[in-house]
Amino acid sequence: MPTAIAVTSPDLVLPPTDQQTPTATLLQPPDAQPLGDALADMQVLVEQYGYVVAVYPATIPTPHERRLHTVRNLLESDRIALLKVDLPPLAVAVLVRQLRQLSLCDFHPGIIASAARLLSHYIHAGALLNSVARLDRVPVSLKTHAKSWVPGAQFGVLANPAPQLVKIGSGELDGPDFATHLVVAPGSLQSDWVTETLAPAWRVQGIQECALPAQSPAWWGTAKMIEFAAFLPDISVLYQLVASVRREVCGWCGSELIGDRCGFCSAPLGPPETRGRASGVLTRGSPTRQGA
Repeated sequence: MPTAIAVTSPDLVLPPTDQQTPTATLLQPPDAQPLGDALADMQVLVEQYGYVVAVYPATIPTPHERRLHTVRNLLESDRIALLKVDLPPLAVAVLVRQLRQLSLCDFHPGIIASAARLLSHYIHAGALLNSVARLDRVPVSLKTHAKSWVPGAQFGVLANPAPQLVKIGSGELDGPDFATHLVVAPGSLQSDWVTETLAPAWRVQGIQECALPAQSPAWWGTAKMIEFAAFLPDISVLYQLVASVRREVCGWCGSELIGDRCGFCSAPLGPPETRGRASGVLTRGSPTRQGA
């Protein structure tokens, strides 16, 4: 039985990359569902799947986040993981799809939950913007702010894995050095830069298009944008990456995990010398990199 993956918005559920990838369950906000119904729905999920990994963006409205914690606390369940992800909206959706893929594998639910932090490092999330005047999630210099007022100026921005901002025509965004696919979500900006310039430069092996998440304009500070994210699409690579990391057991709730924090109870591991060290790092020497 796969671990249940849940989300807080329908646009965080991207189409599957294969026929096996399960969908995700939608956890409604308080103004759309009474607390009693939310408790009943979550109880059914836990009974049916055993464990629930709920993923939600850091920008979620406070009442919705409070509802998630209220449901878990009232059910007194240690089988519900609440993962708050500080990534752009499209990247959160990509991460959710990867967890949906991993939910079918023979990993303990705790491994799946804690794998979110690991997989986030391999998502290159950015956007093409016509203005950075209202961009407050990536460092923007005063000089760049001034340039954003020039008619026709466009900017390529990376928010993850490391912040970067370039004016189109005067620089390039740093891309992944391993094989990826690219998902593109157009806003109201008309441009082929992402598919015709960025994709070839990053040597992506496939391009998908989806609808722009509802929260993307607010996240990037403008609706005149095209959001994109490069990601690892192959379940075998994801499996290898997660399986290659040393597993630990949470001393608080007993769940298996990778990394230094439990995905279910959020308890940190002990002293650094007792923590698992990740060996699942994709580098230019990896057999999965481009050109291999």
